[in-house]
Order: sequence, then C-alpha cells, then structure tokens
Amino acid sequence: MNEKAYKSMSFAGAAGVAIGIIMIVTGVATGIVAIVSGARLLKDKRGLTF
Repeated sequence: MNEKAYKSMSFAGAAGVAIGIIMIVTGVATGIVAIVSGARLLKDKRGLTF
C-alpha cells in the first residue's frame, strides 16, 4: 500500500516540475515577443506624420 502512495507522490512531483519548466519557457518566449513587437512599433512610429 505504501509503495502505491510513494509512486503517486513521485508522479505528482515530476508532473509539477515539468509544468513549471514549460511555464518558464512560455513566459520567456512571450516576453521576448512582446519586447520585439514593442520595439518594432516604436521604430515604425517615427515614420508617421499627421
């Protein structure tokens, strides 16, 4: 009975670590895309005349 509990706890821990890594990678990628998009908008803003 104890082995089943330990196996399920180790699976939950491994899943938590995997989800954490995926969230970090996604967050960094989203931040990079936001910075690049903002820089591109600021660069294109110079060409506008009203």
